Order: sequence, then C-alpha cells, then structure tokens
Amino acid sequence: MPRLTRVLLSASAALMALPALAQTPAQQQADPAGTFAFLLENDTFSGNDRFYTNGFLFAWRAPSYDPPAWLAGLTEGPNLFFPGGVTRWGLSFGQKIYTPEDTLANNPDPKDRPYAAWLYGAVTLHSYTARELGTLELQLGVVGPSALGEWVQNTTHDLMRIDRAYGWDYQIRDEPGVNLVANRQWRLNGEPDSAGRRFGWVPSLAASLGNVHTYAAGGMMLRYGTELEADFGPPRVRPVSAGSIFFQPTERFGWYVFGGVEGRAVARDISLDGNTWRDSRSVDREVLVGDASAGLALIFGSARLTATYTIRSKEFEAQREASQFGSISIAFRF
Repeated sequence: MPRLTRVLLSASAALMALPALAQTPAQQQADPAGTFAFLLENDTFSGNDRFYTNGFLFAWRAPSYDPPAWLAGLTEGPNLFFPGGVTRWGLSFGQKIYTPEDTLANNPDPKDRPYAAWLYGAVTLHSYTARELGTLELQLGVVGPSALGEWVQNTTHDLMRIDRAYGWDYQIRDEPGVNLVANRQWRLNGEPDSAGRRFGWVPSLAASLGNVHTYAAGGMMLRYGTELEADFGPPRVRPVSAGSIFFQPTERFGWYVFGGVEGRAVARDISLDGNTWRDSRSVDREVLVGDASAGLALIFGSARLTATYTIRSKEFEAQREASQFGSISIAFRF
C-alpha cells in the first residue's frame, strides 16, 4: 500500500475518533422542516472554460426526525456523531465535468488535463449540535462516457451558440465509482454587537476514500454577519468541505459574508490519474491542492441564496495557472 494512502487512511481513522467539543447550554433544536437545494459551479463566472469547468448538485435533506432504520445504527456510536445530537439524512444527485485548457483540439495535448465526467448519487447522514456537525456520505456513480459529460457540455454550448469542446473522444473510460466521505465541522461564534452582527469561525476536517477521490483535508472559514447559527457555512460541491445543505433560521432575514481556505492531500483523483483497471489518458497529479474562497449568503426566512468565488491551486504538474470558478446555490425549506 503506498505510503500516502496509509497516511490518509490513518487521517480518516483519526477524524472518526475525534472527541466532541464541550457543549454549550443551548442545544440545537429538532427541526420539522426538510430542505431542497440546487447548486451550480462553473468556470464561466471567471471568464474561462477549462479544468474543472462545471458541476451541479440537487440535494434533499429530511426533517430532523429519526433516520430510516438501516441508517439509524450509525448514529449510536460516540465518534463521528454526537450523543444527543439532532440527526438528518438526505439524498443527492450530481455531476462534475473536467476539460483540458485547449478545448478546440480534436486530439488534446497528452500533458493537458484529460476530459472526464463524474455522475453520481449520494446518501448522506448528519448529526449535529449547537456547536458541531458530523457528516457521513456514500457516493455511488460512474465516470466516463456514461457520465454524460460530453452531452451536457456540448448541448449547453450549442444552445449558447459557442464553440463545442472537440476532444471528448479521448475522455476517461467508463468505470463505476464509489467514495466514502467523512466530515467534521465546528461552529464557533462570537458575541453579537448591538445590531446583531458577529464574527464566527468554522474549522473543518474531511477525508474521502474511494476509487474516484481519496484525500484528507482541513480548512477554516471566517464569517461575519447575522444568522450565523442558521447553518455551518454555505453548501458546496465536494471535494470542498460542503457546509450544510440544511439551514434553520431564527429571523425573517439574515446575511453573512465569508472567506476561507482549505488544503487537501490527494492520493487519488481519477480525473487526473486515469482509469483504475484500464489504460486511459492521465497526467502527473499534484499531491497538495489548496482552495481560497469568498462569498455572500442571504437568508430570507424559508429560502437561502449563496454566491461563492474560488481560486484553486494547480492540480497537475503541467498546469500553467490556478483554476477559478464561481458557485451559486439556492435552497428552500418545506
């Protein structure tokens, strides 16, 4: 087993074993409302069309009642989840698309990022208190032509009357994919001022193990505004620490601005490393990858709107510049 993989497995075990922080007197309250959210990430917001070029996620989170029996047993341990914590479960469906820098070449440069797409569904289990959020997510899907990256990208380009991407014949080949992701986040808020505004920190740790993504990550987000108790940060598409799809506002309107950084040690990224059991295009991957993000969240009672801009460091050795993309999300309580 490669050394880095052993390190990441050890990090995952350590993440699962982290003790819960001391609880504040006020515990998170059960919530009878579910949440539906849509997230879109695209590099068009930065004026580019390359690397991580598009991602979307449809996500549903159940009300905070007992999860189905086949999931409930996972919340009984003291490790990732918290004794007395509120539990939610949910389902998601998403896609991510990757392209090289030059999308007009019929035969892309072998040193450039390969064409790839990842189409997946996920089952997610949350447990949270007023201070902590634990998440366990199982992702199942497919990479390759069956992930429909070529169809989604070129159909969209046709509708917008812009150039197609011509090198999809050289994309990563079909392969089933599975990832198990564990995530811990902490919500540490200061005292509000006379207008109800405050500063807050959201540290996070995450680990993923699978044939599509294997990594360990750590990050920190700074927030300023109101309704910081409504969520654990803006929702995002993984591998970035995903915040919380669900939110529990206490006022009719709230807002906050945020900025954060996250670093990942990557042992496996199929979109760069190529297929696991067959030959395909691949490039030399960077082991350490970092993100810097900033944005705004608006909460209108039963709706939340977020916008994020992200700069991501180089992910493969021949990459000439950092990648940049924007994210928007809208969520509704029901």
